[in-house]
Amino acid sequence: MKFLVLGGGTQGSAAAYDLLRAPDVEGVIVADRATVSPLPFLQEFLERGLSVEQLDVTRVDEVRERMAGVDAVLCALPFAFNYEMSRLAVECGVHFTDLGGNTEIVTRQRSLDGAARAAGVSVIPDCGLAPGLVNILTQRGIDRLDSVESVRMWVGGLPQHPRPPLNYQTVYSLEGVLDYYTTSGLVLREGEPLKVESLSGIEEVIFPEPIGVLEAFHTAGGASTLPGRYRGRIRTMEYKTLRYPGHARLMRDIRELGLLDEAPVEVDGASVRPRSLFIEKVGPKLREGDGRDVVVLRIEVEGVKDRCSTAVGYELVELYDERTGITAMMRCTGFSLSLTALMQARGEVLEDGVRTPDEAVPPDAFIRGLEARGIQIRETVPGGPGGSGG
Repeated sequence: MKFLVLGGGTQGSAAAYDLLRAPDVEGVIVADRATVSPLPFLQEFLERGLSVEQLDVTRVDEVRERMAGVDAVLCALPFAFNYEMSRLAVECGVHFTDLGGNTEIVTRQRSLDGAARAAGVSVIPDCGLAPGLVNILTQRGIDRLDSVESVRMWVGGLPQHPRPPLNYQTVYSLEGVLDYYTTSGLVLREGEPLKVESLSGIEEVIFPEPIGVLEAFHTAGGASTLPGRYRGRIRTMEYKTLRYPGHARLMRDIRELGLLDEAPVEVDGASVRPRSLFIEKVGPKLREGDGRDVVVLRIEVEGVKDRCSTAVGYELVELYDERTGITAMMRCTGFSLSLTALMQARGEVLEDGVRTPDEAVPPDAFIRGLEARGIQIRETVPGGPGGSGG
């Protein structure tokens, strides 16, 4: 099998690394607008299946040329490119998956469903950590119960050694993080969708040591289309981001001061976008840590099984890989993307067409795939003490 990875940043590189370790993968092309050397953990594959190429994805004919002859395309570009890249993949008759993050774009991608079915390919957007892995686990929990009353999801990527004042380090695009902090989140209340302000609804969540006490708050994007799919069928559903205590209030103050605004302002005769200035000034400081991160995830699905009130739970604590230098966020996000693409190319997804991961990816097989990569999900189920999913 052959794969094309669009975007040679951290997540695209992690996905390429994971693909290249699979015995049935012949080659992986990593295509990026900039010509840069592969990250250290990819160097060993330069003579064994990895090809790094320059590509401007706005040049449609060149994109089509790269897509020809591969089995699947993985898009690790900013989400603004996802619709056009998925359209071209369908046109070329190849499977497609992306990291997502914008539910409106996913809605546009659904318009490609008929064409994807006719071409015999699957398009699965929103296949990172959140959205992505969290949605697949949530769906598994929902399927385990006869009826569901509430679903709560908490996910966060954190530095192992936080540095004030934000106690945060960038583990993916800071622009993307700020989008989540400034766009309304979507929850279900009494079975109906409700928009909630990002950085609101702060609550305390406790994980085992050495993680300890974290704070959770509403953000956009993480639940993807789940609230819409379960409108009227599940009473309560919400997704929250996890950070160290105090982060949300500080970021809310920064936002209220206008420092995350997108509309340009005049400064000494120059037009300046406040958010760009914030990223330019603060971004480097959020990359000054040692890079050792942790991903934490918890899901609680409450409802009824065999006429008894019960709950299904999932928990993940994933640490930076000291051997390879691959961050926990890269493993949980990039590996989720690559695992989905492998399942597409192997014919293991549920059906062709455009489907979100909770609709298209068999959860048991996905969890086994994560475990094979050393990513352990702890599951608690009705009548069982808990343990790894399988």
